[in-house]
Amino acid sequence: METIISLELPDVKLFRKGKVRDVYDLGEELLFLASDRISAFDVVMPNGIPDKGKVLNMISVFWFDLTKDIIDNHMVTVDVGEIVAKYNNLAPYKDKLEGRSMLVKKAEPIMCECIVRGYISGSGWKDYQKTGEICGIKLPEGLKQSAKLADPIFTPSTKADNAHDINISEEDLKKEIGEELIDLLKEKSIALYEKASEYAALKGIIIADTKFEFGKIGDKVILMDEVLTPDSSRFWPKDDYESGRAQKSFDKQFVRDYLESLDWDKTPPGPELPEGIVNKTREKYLQAYKTITGKDLNSA
Repeated sequence: METIISLELPDVKLFRKGKVRDVYDLGEELLFLASDRISAFDVVMPNGIPDKGKVLNMISVFWFDLTKDIIDNHMVTVDVGEIVAKYNNLAPYKDKLEGRSMLVKKAEPIMCECIVRGYISGSGWKDYQKTGEICGIKLPEGLKQSAKLADPIFTPSTKADNAHDINISEEDLKKEIGEELIDLLKEKSIALYEKASEYAALKGIIIADTKFEFGKIGDKVILMDEVLTPDSSRFWPKDDYESGRAQKSFDKQFVRDYLESLDWDKTPPGPELPEGIVNKTREKYLQAYKTITGKDLNSA
């Protein structure tokens, strides 16, 4: 199994290098390339997870298609034949692009992460234990870990450069970005979460929480980046769910749990992941993809 850590396209203009995705500027459009890199606690691990990039790319394709009735998104095509026909300079990299690439519209990012929580877990659980609140939202007393909330809640965070994202109350975010825009993002985020959660539940998956990113093309707001992937969401197997404890998951929580067991201070460089952890994590990503889409990933 080949692990693609680096996806350099030397004669194509690099727009941005992220923890997992590299973005190339093609002029009127951008090319998103999903590597097999994996990050945890905002640190990229030295080794990756085979096929992870393809899972992230193709599962986003599935959700973009399923949710386009709620809001338009930035996806143009993932057909590599179409991409290289349109941009001949990408032809030498056709094999690299297969399954990992997405041609997208250029949009101006809205600088916040729109997090929707249907269950109380992760940092939300930690905040609730301390204050009884998440991002300024008062929750009922006596909730257990992993409990389902009466209604999904919108708990945004601001995007920080070279640092952890910072939770912010909806009211404070409105002061920064504008009330009308935040009301729209909240409405669309919750509608996306509810549609995806209903669909996933039919497939035996609970989407505990997820994050969305939006951008603007002119005055039009669109969904962008990745959507409802194992990197941006907590996926739990429905048949194993029980409140009052941490849950098994289909996402990279498995890697986080392993790292928490180490004597590592969560600063770079990250530790090498053992083969067993890599293989088990790959299985979880592939299982999430198949469970949600009903298809096997066409592995290289």
